[in-house]
Order: sequence, then C-alpha cells, then structure tokens
Amino acid sequence: MMNVMTTPKARKRARSAEARISRTYRLPLSKIRAAQRALGAATATEAIERALDEVTFTQDLIEGTRRMFGIHITSPDPEE
Repeated sequence: MMNVMTTPKARKRARSAEARISRTYRLPLSKIRAAQRALGAATATEAIERALDEVTFTQDLIEGTRRMFGIHITSPDPEE
C-alpha cells in the first residue's frame, strides 16, 4: 500500500523502481485526457499509473475498514 503522505517525487521513485513491461491498450483518447486533467498528470502513462494507484489504495481502505468492523474505538474526548 502506498503512503498517502508521500511526496510526488517519492511516489515517482517508488513506481520507477519496479520492473516495467510494455503493453498496448486501445483506450478512448477522451478518457485518457479527462483522467490526465482530473489527476493532474502530465502524460497518459502517468494518468494511468495514478488511476491504478487510486484503485488499489481504495481497495486497501475497503479491506482495512472491513477488518476493523466490530472493533470498539474509544473516543479520546473524556466527555463523550
């Protein structure tokens, strides 16, 4: 899981450290451009990587929330 507090440079280093493979996908240009704008990505590759990062991060959040389900969390506020 990627730490949400990492800097963009740290995320880029983490991604570039992984082995890369070349794939070809036929994607609508409008979706790629929309993703680039929404994610603030400079390139199509960066947009795809960020989108995939967000999907896997969301899945990590869902799984973590499910694991916590049923755990009682005590409020730090003594008045509650």
